[in-house]
Amino acid sequence: MSSLLSQIWTVVVMNIRSLPQRLWMSLAAVFAVSVVVAVLLSFLAMANGFEETLKGTGRADVAIASRVGSQSELNSTVSRDNVNLLLTAPGIAKDSNGDPVASAELYVIVDGIKKTTQTEVNLPMRGISQSGFALRDAVEIVEGRMFESGRNEIIVGQGILNEFEGFELGQKPRFGRSQWEVVGIFSTGGTAFESELWADAPTVQSQFNRGSTFQTVRIKLAESGTVQPLVDFAESEPRLQLDIETEADYFASQGEALNGIVNLGWALSIVMALGALAGALNTMYTSVAARSKEIATLRTLGFSNFSAFVGTMAESLVLSVIGGIVGSIAAYLLLDGVTASTLGASFSQVVFSFELSTDLIKQGIVLALIVGLVGGFFPAFRAARLPVLLAFRDAT
Repeated sequence: MSSLLSQIWTVVVMNIRSLPQRLWMSLAAVFAVSVVVAVLLSFLAMANGFEETLKGTGRADVAIASRVGSQSELNSTVSRDNVNLLLTAPGIAKDSNGDPVASAELYVIVDGIKKTTQTEVNLPMRGISQSGFALRDAVEIVEGRMFESGRNEIIVGQGILNEFEGFELGQKPRFGRSQWEVVGIFSTGGTAFESELWADAPTVQSQFNRGSTFQTVRIKLAESGTVQPLVDFAESEPRLQLDIETEADYFASQGEALNGIVNLGWALSIVMALGALAGALNTMYTSVAARSKEIATLRTLGFSNFSAFVGTMAESLVLSVIGGIVGSIAAYLLLDGVTASTLGASFSQVVFSFELSTDLIKQGIVLALIVGLVGGFFPAFRAARLPVLLAFRDAT
């Protein structure tokens, strides 16, 4: 056994040390694998960033009520009468005055211009009250001041400020026939709410002709995660046609919309991996052919077929791992932390950051290893099975 291990170690070291003699072929294999890994990680980082943004947005101790069957806030409608009736339900937290902690909100779409492409996009504008601020984590006015009730004033999320033009402090954007003034910039710690414009709810109702209706109602639960008393109340009251779930569940379902992009990323990466696999096979076959005399000499000296096989496999895996590392570093340097926006479930933009986690990098390295294993197996098998006389003849 020790003799076999010694033979394997000798062949592996010899193959690795001779890589510079096949520099351009080796670089081509590394480049092909690195591109595959970088492409895969770019898709996964985008999906991961979007998912993390939505995951940090929803709270388990807050319920969201919307019209039955509505897929998003945009196509939901809740009347004032329904809001008042819903707030008599059990399971709702009360403030120091004994009033239910809740926020009836509007959600309308306004126009914006994306800085990078100068294209027109839909932006979400939320009509909100002071109680709505208490139902969100880490809300902070980082510049300017809060809007005043009854005035056409808005505060702008940092995501909006970074990605879209015309929302700097003091700017006066026009939505439809009404003009608004940006009086403040707010942060929510990187959640999806930073992709919104906030204004006084009654003013939004008036300017967008919404009467006394809202889109959704957010309700602070008496017990975190316990939404069933509210659901039972809504189902027993025929005047309430509402779907009720925790805010955490609501945003988790919104994030599933990006599963298609993740699958697309894997499909594209697999197709590209087949191309890289062809390159790896070519590189390794060429490498075996170029060293056929060396391999034949080793086997004449008593080295086993298995050591020749392992040595060639090791060479392929080393090149693939280097490609995986290079692709991961490139994806990290170019993408990690980069902000972007995409269309959310409400047909409005959601700003998020690409996040390249350690788990994603592991997935990229695993893909590189698979390419190396498959790409090296057949050349390694040929190196182990090549007749010695034929190897010497091919080498001359």
